[in-house]
Amino acid sequence: MSICGIFSQYSWEPFNHETVRMMIGMFDRDQSGTINFEEFKALWKYITDWLGCFRSFDTDRSGSIDKNELKSALTTFGYRLSDRFYSLLVQKFDSDGTSTIKFDDFIQCCVMLQSLTAAFKHHDTDMDGWINISYEQFLTLVFSLKM
Repeated sequence: MSICGIFSQYSWEPFNHETVRMMIGMFDRDQSGTINFEEFKALWKYITDWLGCFRSFDTDRSGSIDKNELKSALTTFGYRLSDRFYSLLVQKFDSDGTSTIKFDDFIQCCVMLQSLTAAFKHHDTDMDGWINISYEQFLTLVFSLKM
């Protein structure tokens, strides 16, 4: 059985391949392109932790979260962003055209946001929320992220 199929047994539908690829990359400690049983156990805990988080913000129990639920989740995580940005996130991670984000897309959104934030903070040496980097440094920053 594939990873997508295993995940789908505990969710509403199969995970999209991009989310699976991203998570395998995060937990593939030996860079083999696969995960062993120990790596899978760590990945499974990660998934179940995210599922609990997702369910706590899916206030209407629809199986997906809308912009306001996403804003509530990310605000709880410490992000203070504009409504326009939350709309952009929903647009980017809405895989079925419903203006909502499903569980696997929520994981992908949060991991991407965390990775970009960590990379930004690395360059924000005076911690004022601003960085000054060249175009090539920006591209290097984005393309070197493990997502």
